[in-house]
Amino acid sequence: MTTADTQALLADLSARLGPDRVIVDPAQLITYEVDGSFDRGHPDGVVFPRSVDEVVQLVRWAARHRVPLIARGSGTGLAGGAVPEHGGVVVQLGLMNHVLDIDLTGRSAVVEAGVVNLIFDTRVRQDGLFFPPDPSSQRTATIGGNIGTNAGGPHCFKYGVTSNYVTGVEVVLSDGRIIHVGGRALDIPAYDLTALFVGSEGTLGIITRADLRLLRDPPAVRTLLAAFDSVEQAGKAVSAIIARGLVPATMEMMDSSIVRIVEEYAHPGLPLDAGAVLIIEVDGYPESVGPQIAEIEATLRDCDVREVRVAQSAAERDRIWFARKSAAGAMARLAPAYYLVDGTVPRSKLAETLAAVNRIIEADGFRTGHVFHAGDGNLHPLILIENPSDRALIAQVLETGRKVLEVCVAAGGSITGEHGVGIEKRAFMPLMYGATELSLMWDVKDIFDPTGMMNPGKVLPPRDEVMAGLHNAQRRQPGRVSPAATGSLSESAPSAPVLIAPGSAEEAAERLCDLIGAGQSVRIRGGGTKSALLPPADAVVSTAHLSGIRVLAPDDLYITVGAGTCLEELQKAVHPYGMWAPIASPWSTATIGGTIAANLNAPLRMRYGSLRDLILAATVALPDGRVARIGRPVVKNVAGYDLPKVHVGAHGTLGLLCDITIKLTPLPRTRATLIAAPRRIAQALETGAKLAQQSLVASAVLLLEVADDGRWAAPLPVSLDRRPMTLLVYTAEGLAEDVAAELAAVRAVLRNAGIPALQIEAPSGSDLWGAFLSAAQPDDLMVRIGVAPRDIGALLQRAGFGGQESYVADVAAGQVYVRAPAPHPDDAGRILERLRTAARTLGGYAVALAAPARARIDRWGFAPDALDKMQALRQRWGAEGLLNPGAFLV
Repeated sequence: MTTADTQALLADLSARLGPDRVIVDPAQLITYEVDGSFDRGHPDGVVFPRSVDEVVQLVRWAARHRVPLIARGSGTGLAGGAVPEHGGVVVQLGLMNHVLDIDLTGRSAVVEAGVVNLIFDTRVRQDGLFFPPDPSSQRTATIGGNIGTNAGGPHCFKYGVTSNYVTGVEVVLSDGRIIHVGGRALDIPAYDLTALFVGSEGTLGIITRADLRLLRDPPAVRTLLAAFDSVEQAGKAVSAIIARGLVPATMEMMDSSIVRIVEEYAHPGLPLDAGAVLIIEVDGYPESVGPQIAEIEATLRDCDVREVRVAQSAAERDRIWFARKSAAGAMARLAPAYYLVDGTVPRSKLAETLAAVNRIIEADGFRTGHVFHAGDGNLHPLILIENPSDRALIAQVLETGRKVLEVCVAAGGSITGEHGVGIEKRAFMPLMYGATELSLMWDVKDIFDPTGMMNPGKVLPPRDEVMAGLHNAQRRQPGRVSPAATGSLSESAPSAPVLIAPGSAEEAAERLCDLIGAGQSVRIRGGGTKSALLPPADAVVSTAHLSGIRVLAPDDLYITVGAGTCLEELQKAVHPYGMWAPIASPWSTATIGGTIAANLNAPLRMRYGSLRDLILAATVALPDGRVARIGRPVVKNVAGYDLPKVHVGAHGTLGLLCDITIKLTPLPRTRATLIAAPRRIAQALETGAKLAQQSLVASAVLLLEVADDGRWAAPLPVSLDRRPMTLLVYTAEGLAEDVAAELAAVRAVLRNAGIPALQIEAPSGSDLWGAFLSAAQPDDLMVRIGVAPRDIGALLQRAGFGGQESYVADVAAGQVYVRAPAPHPDDAGRILERLRTAARTLGGYAVALAAPARARIDRWGFAPDALDKMQALRQRWGAEGLLNPGAFLV
């Protein structure tokens, strides 16, 4: 397309939207040639849409004329993700800046993409909530940009990254179609496409709004600064703090170079003779933060700390943080520009990685200083650049950056923890991933953006290079049956499925490829705890031999296990280290792979996040014969699309999980539960919603309706002589001071409502949830209903429960588990439809977890917006509808 053609098209667009919202003036376009990186492009124009309808118009216009579109927030990205490298139109989303809804009860919000992070966080803090992701560009960065790069920040160690707080997005695809993936109703039965869009840097579609999860704003904060002789000593202190079972909100580190540079620049009073400085911040109840600081200070002294300064006022705290935040300004004083490298390594390898990085930068003749998020292993060397207009010098700096990232990857880390890939690091992607993994990412790109018009050229290396690498790896093609598989198939009676138990991911991929290539249906089996509704298949692939502990890294807070490992085995392995994986299952024989594939979240998700938040990496055997090793054993990794999360809740229909890397957390020092008996369900709901809203360390807020079915199996420490009976259960866990303060506040609420309560140490809310599910008999109907948490009351009112139906309502998650004892097969369908109708009217869903053998039901009853994209993804990865058929709605 010629320049004249482009100008004519933009003139037409200007006539449609108004000249004030279409920029074509060359002088004005200079602003949009760059973001916060060194990359530069030349946009043909910039458009400022005000609504999703205008975005749709723009996308359809661009699709007709084959014009690339580059979504942009505030342009604070540091990897070139918003640079119009190939021309096209920049879609500036800053006018779509409305907070559309804040739900205090459900602690969630709906915002447009152009809302500024700090403005949003300030707004929700007025209601006692906060939005944890806090990148350094928080004052200007938009929520859409945060989502595009899966932004992090200092609080990631305790609170996680952006993806942990996005439950759904509205996206305009390259054909102008609007899809909604995820939402406020949690665990929607669909592939986790939200995870693919978070961190996709606008390459799959334009995100126009998002559903966000919020947390209670901690009522108290304390901060300290600690000086050490070396980075190694400071790193050991970080590990020692974690080993004590403490989880500070932040642990930031500065090396001696940055300390001197910042002190000369801002004079914050830093110890100039220190080899490293740690900034540690804790939060919680006022009763908790003092003891936390005291314990941390004692731990630091055991680690030969040279000096500890505990902030005694807000002014002193601000002075400490001023020192940390002055690093960028201080570096700018020494040179016209600097290059901020963004790599992540397992935390225990920080010191050795830093030493290697220093050797590289010194050998290449550059000056540098280091600031890094010590808690999550995120390195940020700042390399000074004397002449940023010297392109040859910039190329040398980038090559030095490549060497630094090679060291990070060799240590088991990532080429980017929070800045994204963009243009800057796309050539580095093969450092982390082979042709198989990159080809899977290209599959995702092709499915969502088949014309390649969405932010072209970003994130992924060129397709031709990836496909050539895949060809050179001699990927096996489906359709060839190996002799071993042929023998198994021929020797089995038609009615008896072949049982296969591969011992490795490679063997699993080969057998899946052979079976599906021969037209055989394949069932995946873990512990068999969730297989009651599955139809038979020609072959069964068991994960029994894909089990055991592969890597245990308590210092780095992760464990890698075979998918066939029982949850109980995992917990036993990490318990001696004072750790656990915050995962619960109703069944003792449930496997890790099966639990993740089913996305069965216990109530404790409100304290620790859901299963998707705990998965760091995985090895997957695909039905087309490929073996993919996706993710990294670090909390912060935004290198490409988040493929591990797509398998969470996919019910094994995309591939076989072979091993999984899971985030660990220190065991709670204290756990206690209050069980209350409200007089009415309405009172229970009102009180439960109030408690969920104010919770800080709760791991369950449940409403139990115990029907007169004669077999409640939960170990309740209360008499059940009154049926039906309504119980309100509240579990808190963590530091003893936090738990005591929280339960005191809960008892005050219950007392004011006139509700008696009993405090116990066990069982917990998640224990009671598990006991309820495991009590189901083979002919029972068990249904899981999901709505937005604030709609729980309306759901229970509309559902019209019968006298024989019991349920557990997870108030904080908006989920209700209903059990109808042994209904007639025809009645099972009617009950399910009644519950489903009630959920649908509230924008939710209802799925059957178990049903009588002869009941004819639609287990899922749900049609996601992007069902066709889900089907295309499954088809692309070779399942042909034969892998776990009937296990999911795809």
